[in-house]
Amino acid sequence: MTDVLNTARPDVAGDSPATVDQPAVMLYTRLRKSPYFWKSRACGAAVYSVYNHTYHPRHYGDPVGEYWALLDGVTIWDVGVERQLEISGPDAFDFTNMLVPRDLTKCEVGQCKYVFVTAPDGGIVNDPVLLRLEEDRFWLSLADSDVGLWAMGLAHAGGWNVHIAEADVAPLQVQGPRSREVLRDLFGDAVLDVPYYRMREFTVDGMRVVVSRTGYSGELGYELYLHNASRDAERLWDAVWEAGRPYGMRPIGPCHMRRIEAGMLAYGCDITLDTNPLEVGYDYRWMVDLDQEADFIGKSALARARSEGISRLMVGMEISGEPLGTYNDGSMIEPFAVHDGSGAPVGRVTSACRSPRLERNIGLAMVPIELSETGTTLQVHTPSGVREGTVVEKPFVDPRKETPKR
Repeated sequence: MTDVLNTARPDVAGDSPATVDQPAVMLYTRLRKSPYFWKSRACGAAVYSVYNHTYHPRHYGDPVGEYWALLDGVTIWDVGVERQLEISGPDAFDFTNMLVPRDLTKCEVGQCKYVFVTAPDGGIVNDPVLLRLEEDRFWLSLADSDVGLWAMGLAHAGGWNVHIAEADVAPLQVQGPRSREVLRDLFGDAVLDVPYYRMREFTVDGMRVVVSRTGYSGELGYELYLHNASRDAERLWDAVWEAGRPYGMRPIGPCHMRRIEAGMLAYGCDITLDTNPLEVGYDYRWMVDLDQEADFIGKSALARARSEGISRLMVGMEISGEPLGTYNDGSMIEPFAVHDGSGAPVGRVTSACRSPRLERNIGLAMVPIELSETGTTLQVHTPSGVREGTVVEKPFVDPRKETPKR
């Protein structure tokens, strides 16, 4: 134990600061700290969660203000919790291609891909961003599950000639419409040439940084993957902060209101081992490529699911009533159960919030396929009572992703 954190227990309104006395959480060595932990804490991190066994700043006291800063200005995110699993060696390409349903022969060096890591039954083990650094060297920028152990076990059992390790690399996100100006001032005009879901290495003040046009915001933005993060993380934070100061940079946590608007998934609530890519709306030939020659884990199960059809589907949902708050997930307090017209339970809301710009309660919900048609009305059981939920199209905002691609 090294310190004490004040934390906020989510109230009925979700992530909004609660009004009751808050418990203290001890910092233990068995839970890690991001390389940027002390910098983000000095900026006023108010609420923490645990992600990849690491303390993660959830927000800085004003989630709605942070939302508008993301939409209108530029923000810095401590996402050092996204561990970088490096896979390298003679068999690295074939092994990595086996882990994911995407056809990595279509992924060039210098390219990034959003991927699922799937289990033998097609369930989702993780949904990282994959970065191809070299022909036989990859990073998986991990969501919240132990993919390193999964990959090491598969490599050992299969006799693959690969090296699997967590790289000493930690990302920062710089997101928002003014992020391009901040990155230009920090790295020079060449950074403006990095296309969407591509990456390039830069140097700033002697620090090596891989810059990618990716992010978890649905906005224009970048991720900065710092080499030697255990040594240089605080220096990079300071450099980014100084570059962002003229543009009113603001520290924020993961903006779930914006990612729900964008229909982006969160591992552990929207997707788990119990869901497969087809059920969450990713039945795209490019995300689950069953026609590729190579085999991948879960291929036969997903082929069967596509052939026989799925029984449930994740949909967008508008929820009536008073504001639900800045973020609710399906595990908070009690599940947001979904019932049909007869009152029978049929599914659940996995993520929900009040969208400040839409001025509506929106969310993602897993429902039976026969109740997934747009316009279907259902009952949503929330901690404050039963509300009407209406199935709507998702994403709720910018369905063609024109904003982050601009």
